[in-house]
Amino acid sequence: AASIEVLEGLEPVRRRPGMYIGGTDEAAMHHLFAEVLDNAMDEAVAGHATFIEVTLETDGWLTVNDNGRGIPVESHPKFPKKSALEVVMTTLHAGGKFDSGAYQTSGGLHGVGVSVVNALAEKLEVEVAIAGQLYGQEFSRGLPLGKLKTLGRVNNRRGTKVRFKPDAQIFGAGAHWKPARLFRMSRSKAYLFGGVEIRWRCDPSLIDPGADTPPEAVLRFPGGLKDYLAREIHGKELVADQPFVGKITREGGHGSLEWAVSWLAEDDGFVHSYCNTIPTPDGGTHEAGFRAALLKALKDHAERVGQSKRAKDITADDLMGQSAAMISVFMREPEFQGQNKSRLMSAEAARIVESAVRDAFDHWLAGAPSQANKLLDFAVERAEERLRRRAEKDIARKTATRKLRLPGKLVDCTNNSAQGSELFIVEVDSAGGSAKEARNRTTQAILPLRGKILNVASATKDKLLANQQRADLTQALGCGLG
Repeated sequence: AASIEVLEGLEPVRRRPGMYIGGTDEAAMHHLFAEVLDNAMDEAVAGHATFIEVTLETDGWLTVNDNGRGIPVESHPKFPKKSALEVVMTTLHAGGKFDSGAYQTSGGLHGVGVSVVNALAEKLEVEVAIAGQLYGQEFSRGLPLGKLKTLGRVNNRRGTKVRFKPDAQIFGAGAHWKPARLFRMSRSKAYLFGGVEIRWRCDPSLIDPGADTPPEAVLRFPGGLKDYLAREIHGKELVADQPFVGKITREGGHGSLEWAVSWLAEDDGFVHSYCNTIPTPDGGTHEAGFRAALLKALKDHAERVGQSKRAKDITADDLMGQSAAMISVFMREPEFQGQNKSRLMSAEAARIVESAVRDAFDHWLAGAPSQANKLLDFAVERAEERLRRRAEKDIARKTATRKLRLPGKLVDCTNNSAQGSELFIVEVDSAGGSAKEARNRTTQAILPLRGKILNVASATKDKLLANQQRADLTQALGCGLG
């Protein structure tokens, strides 16, 4: 019994960080920033915050500050000796996102949470401004350094400020924040929700020479994914001149859907998908619904214009392989795969996306017939190319298999068709060598056989079947016994 360990508090996180953030490398370290930023974004999406400030300092400290409601500071009913803020910061699976009371949509339920950030930080400081009063508390490696303090009154300030430094004991002394990566993460959030302004600041000494990361920037994009896509595909040749973009809001405030997609004439495509502003690099049900909607709508269009026969072999991969697509869905209680939320698993997302996008794409195709025809031709060409490559692969495989099974000492020709090919049957190997030198390799095959193979007039059927030279000749000619 003494060998059984019971890990309490945040000790499991420090003991096995990979279970919570996917590793201990720099990518995992940047996931800490994603968690804190996601919490601030949830406040913005819920309509309680209008700006988020992200500040990177030279000594490795990173700050995320929002003007939302602020983490509650009163005593927690279940832990009367602790403030709600301390419970959130030091307890796994503590937060306000386990029902729909505080947030209609959020990415927090499956998140590892700010408590994991606290556990893996050398030091973390929290300030909360609520009702004109400023509160603060400090932590180190998941443990509070003291109780929640009242820091005084403040004017024109509210929200939560989290400032932390990752623990070198976990991530190694050589792990550092990458300003370019942090900036891209911040910018993508601003594109995903046009109602928030993200204010970026980074010490200039941390930015690599020649990098396009600004030391300061105000990120606000009311155009949403349309602007995001335009930035990503700038300067690239497109199949259709105009992107297919759209946005819908579900009745009752139960979420929304936004998308933008263009097709690239030459470049490889990409799909960037999000759920409640959380990136889902491994895709999921929302991507599946999007692909299905576009394919079905395009085939419906082909049928309307009398091209259904041409379009029958088109697959989603043919249509989406060179697409530049972005999908963002907001929904209640999303289900993700794993702690890192890399794949959306909610079955409802597929139904929502497919229904909405299919109708919208039908209208887009009908309203722009020239672009629709260009896109149909593009997809048909890709399908035909795929089928041609598959046929060539099948031929190559069959040819290789046949050559592995060549009868006897047959020297085959390169022509794969019996039509136009010749088989020369020569006596013994020496004659076969001479014939091989003189033949036309393209159309003439050589099969050396020993003389007087078998006297079939007096041989039994069993002896005939057992004769190897007869079997080689039959196989080379591709005939049977009659």
